[in-house]
Amino acid sequence: MTRIIADISVSLDGFVTGPDPGPDSGLGTGGEALHTWVFSDDPDDRRVLREATLRSGAVVLGRRLFDVVDGPNGWGDKSGYGAGEVGRPAFVVVTASVPESVRTADLDWTFVTTGLSDAVTAARERAEAASAHSGQELDVVLMGGGATVGSALDAGLVDTLTLHLAPVVLGAGTPLFTGGPPRTLVRRSVTSTSTATHLTYDVL
Repeated sequence: MTRIIADISVSLDGFVTGPDPGPDSGLGTGGEALHTWVFSDDPDDRRVLREATLRSGAVVLGRRLFDVVDGPNGWGDKSGYGAGEVGRPAFVVVTASVPESVRTADLDWTFVTTGLSDAVTAARERAEAASAHSGQELDVVLMGGGATVGSALDAGLVDTLTLHLAPVVLGAGTPLFTGGPPRTLVRRSVTSTSTATHLTYDVL
């Protein structure tokens, strides 16, 4: 069965960006430290990244994050989701309106204007189709931003939560958790490296 996995890097004080994020600085001031692990040569960091991208049948992101990755300083031939690891999955964007143009038109974009739940449903359909084509079970990955992941958790749409806990205190920025109903997490795995503690939980 296709799982819905929320996968995001977060600071010790609970922020997924630094202060003042924007189209030209998607991670805000100091936020690059959250993703140091992605560029690490540590074999455990590389394994975590490889396994995460290999399982991705479709990826969900919010419009604000899409504007960053599709912007002039965003993804390119050698950067972006799964770059250097696997072929790119389908991407589903939760948005109020479809953009007039897309810079990264070589990627498989679907824009859903009817809400997060419908976007997750569309992504599940894409992941199931990719699973049937590849012969292996693939999942839906919610990559962010923080509001998208937080809203999905609050709505009960997430099966698994993976946090890459970076050893940094940002002091301000975009918080991952902003309230919502209580939720119970059961830890499945933990991997510690010099750049992050990778935590995976089942969401009950």
